[in-house]
Amino acid sequence: MRKFGLIGYPLSHSFSKKYFNQKFQAEGIEDCEYDLYPIETIDLLGELLMDNPDLEGLNVTIPYKLEVLPFLNEIDEAARAIGAVNCIRITGKQKFATLKGFNTDAYGFEESFKPLLEPWHNKALILGDGGAAKAIKYVLDKLGMPFIIVTRSPTDSSILYDEINEELLAEYTVVINTTPLGMSPNVVSSPDLPYQYLTANHLAYDLVYNPEETTFLNKAKVQEAKIKNGLEMLYLQAERSWYLWNR
Repeated sequence: MRKFGLIGYPLSHSFSKKYFNQKFQAEGIEDCEYDLYPIETIDLLGELLMDNPDLEGLNVTIPYKLEVLPFLNEIDEAARAIGAVNCIRITGKQKFATLKGFNTDAYGFEESFKPLLEPWHNKALILGDGGAAKAIKYVLDKLGMPFIIVTRSPTDSSILYDEINEELLAEYTVVINTTPLGMSPNVVSSPDLPYQYLTANHLAYDLVYNPEETTFLNKAKVQEAKIKNGLEMLYLQAERSWYLWNR
C-alpha cells in the first residue's frame, strides 16, 4: 500500500484527506491511502517516517511550512525562493529516506490566476504579509507584475490600509487577499478597503474559499469587479502534489 498524508498541528479538519481519498475512489486507485499525521513538534518527523516506512509523500500545513526546511535533503527552486514548503516527496526507506521539498501553493495560485488577467491588470495590492503571501509574491515577481503589500501595522516594506485611496486603486487594479478575514465562521469580516473605488476594471482574488463568496468578494462584486476565490488554487495545488509524488 502506497501511503501519503498531511503533517501539521493541530489537524482538526483537512481538505486534503477528503480530496485524495475521494480521488483514489473515483479514479480506481486501489493501492493508495491518505491519512492525517498531527505531530506536536516538527522534531517528531523522523519518528513518523520510521513508523510509516511506506510513506511516499507528505503535504505540510501550519505551523511547519518553514520549520520543516532543515529536515529536507533537497528543496526545489520555487520552494527555496518562497522560503516555505507544503509538499514533500519521499524516496527510500526510513534511515535511508531522501526528502525533497516543493511549494505547490505557487503553482496553484499561478494557474488559477493567469486566465483571469486582462491587459489593464498590471499592478497588484497584496493584503497581508503572512505565510500565505509568500507564494503570491513569488508568482507576481515571476509574472513581472509590480505589487504593494498592505498591512495593519507599519513596516518598511508595506503600506497601511488607510493609505489606500481612489488614486491608488485606479493604478492598482488587482487586489489579492491573503489574510483569513472573512473565513468561516467569521464570515462578516473583511479587509478595511474603500470598496466604493473598485470598478469593473478590477480583479479581486481571495485565498479564502470557505465561504465560496467572502464579504471581500461580495463587496468587490457589487462594484462589478471580477472576483475569484481560492478553491481552484486548492484543487490545483493538491493535483500538483500528486504529480510530484508520481514523477
